Amino acid sequence: MSKQQPTQFINPETPGYVGFANLPNQVHRKSVKKGFEFTLMVVGESGLGKSTLINSLFLTDLYPERVIPGAAEKIERTVQIEASTVEIEERGVKLRLTVVDTPGYGDAINCRDCFKTIISYIDEQFERYLHDESGLNRRHIIDNRVHCCFYFISPFGHGLKPLDVAFMKAIHNKVNIVPVIAKADTLTLKERERLKKRILDEIEEHSIKIYHLPDAESDEDEDFKEQTRLLKASIPFSVVGSNQLIEAKGKKVRGRLYPWGVVEVENPEHNDFLKLRTMLITHMQDLQEVTQDLHYENFRSERLKRGGRKVENEDMNKDQILLEKEAELRRMQEMIARMQAQMQLQLQGGDGDSGVHGHHV
Repeated sequence: MSKQQPTQFINPETPGYVGFANLPNQVHRKSVKKGFEFTLMVVGESGLGKSTLINSLFLTDLYPERVIPGAAEKIERTVQIEASTVEIEERGVKLRLTVVDTPGYGDAINCRDCFKTIISYIDEQFERYLHDESGLNRRHIIDNRVHCCFYFISPFGHGLKPLDVAFMKAIHNKVNIVPVIAKADTLTLKERERLKKRILDEIEEHSIKIYHLPDAESDEDEDFKEQTRLLKASIPFSVVGSNQLIEAKGKKVRGRLYPWGVVEVENPEHNDFLKLRTMLITHMQDLQEVTQDLHYENFRSERLKRGGRKVENEDMNKDQILLEKEAELRRMQEMIARMQAQMQLQLQGGDGDSGVHGHHV
């Protein structure tokens, strides 16, 4: 009796099945092995709880040795850029998270130029990525482009301040803006809804482009569609941040303890923290794709139009370029006039007393 050959390759699938339906699993395994990169920028005035919220979102301490400057130091303070990178691993999935903080924003007496540093930083990351992409070794490009900007709005005003409008209009074509109402526990539910509506109306009035969540696909389950609808209805997100564990109703929760009760950070009835985190995690890929396909491509096409010239400041636009062209034209005209005068003198000298230089060809 002959032995069966163990080397025989057997197709485990049904006839007519090729096997490329398994490709998403391959992509998933490769992505998990490689890990993910994400850069989040946080912008807003001091004291709005930006650092606390970021630490609450990712259950980490990104700012262990932060020093808060006094009022005297803030008078002439310029905006700084502080990028902190942390490697987070959860169930075998690695995330290289870079949080870009902007201490000093809105602190000085004159805030006219306070966001130029931030715009320069965003452009520098695009510039670096373009340089790496155009280089010889494109295998290990580190993506430090800003994928999302949480813009913190004060809950103590009556909507957006002029600085808020000017800043968001300056960056809305460069980065995905997600407006966030800070310290939402200072507002009643009615005040919160009124402020949200006012902010959305002002965003529309000033034609500010904020990040819009993509619609759920028709083949998605109903729960995801409902979640997307609720997330869209919650913009701008009103949030509370806390890193303290407090006992409430017999269990430990992260929250803020007041004489009249506990504000739970992860309770959707108390604030939108959970919705903000869900939006960031479930739409992280989309935020990266919009950055790549829209903001980076706009930057890249502008750079190619300029023939590779790097312009340090985008404010040096049409008016300044026009002035430079006019100055250059005047210089050229003066140079031509000098050359014509020299030629005239040479011709007169060569003709002696004739004075007729029309015969010279």
